[in-house]
Amino acid sequence: MSELRWNPLLGDWTMVASHRQQRPLMPTDWCPFCPGSGRVPDDYDVLAYDNDFPALSPNPPAPDSVATPLYRTAPAYGKCEVILYSPDHHATLPQLSDAHVRKLVDLWTDRYTALAADPQHAYILIFENRGPEVGVTMPHPHGQLYAYPYIPLKIRVELQQCEAHHAQTGRCLICDIQAEEERVGQRVVDASEHFLAYIPFFTDYPYGVFISSRRHLGALPEMTDAEKDDLARILRRVVAGMDQLFDRPFPYMMVLHQTPPHRPDTQAYYHFHIEFYPPLRDKDKIKYLASSETGAWAPCNPTAVEQTAPRLREAIRAAQGKGEAR
Repeated sequence: MSELRWNPLLGDWTMVASHRQQRPLMPTDWCPFCPGSGRVPDDYDVLAYDNDFPALSPNPPAPDSVATPLYRTAPAYGKCEVILYSPDHHATLPQLSDAHVRKLVDLWTDRYTALAADPQHAYILIFENRGPEVGVTMPHPHGQLYAYPYIPLKIRVELQQCEAHHAQTGRCLICDIQAEEERVGQRVVDASEHFLAYIPFFTDYPYGVFISSRRHLGALPEMTDAEKDDLARILRRVVAGMDQLFDRPFPYMMVLHQTPPHRPDTQAYYHFHIEFYPPLRDKDKIKYLASSETGAWAPCNPTAVEQTAPRLREAIRAAQGKGEAR
């Protein structure tokens, strides 16, 4: 079964994808994403691969006949893709070259543009889950892409807040956040010509980095070649610093927040940025989401970011000094 179910309490859709329970456990001596598997080309650098067990699909089945006037259902229309970062099964972002990560940025851009051509794709989310702490069972370096037939609730809230701030001040909220973080400086962890990386004042994760573009732009296709080069560099540096921080692969969820493809009005007030949600609060300590955070959406950060940002900033510098960020 694959369908959307309406949540009248939150005004949002829930994806139901029970067929994903049938996903097999991968053998330890075989990977479908490695060249020679028969599932991917024998020669590739980066690759978009249709998810074998998608929550959303271009030809979804009809929903089960359980809908009522209160409980609506809809077909789970959309697209789910796997974005393979490298043919090397053990490579991670910091171990790839800047030129290679630029190819990844180009692939993200190409897939965003292609999927935005479908008027039913209301929002396109590019993301990566990294590490067993966030449920990853496939270690081959990869991210994912979901094209939704609706704008998910978190993105809707960000859009509403940015629109309200723009209406009140005439300015972009992300631009103002970025300017404030740069003015204070204490929470900035890395900076480049076109991007700023910081752990924002309000984040609920001890190492919840944001990377935002210095120029006001909404989505990847608006970036210049220089900006794409710079995004590849700073992304690698930040992740290398995370790995350096506790001398281990740093688990995280990474999400690219961009303008909805069919909402040109949002380009005036919404701003491209990447958000990291890393579960670690120390080398072997997890920040769990407890009842208040899950049941009330009341975030609680166990550590002031004025303490964690300097640690990550120094780790990024140390990683660059060791040649891990080229």
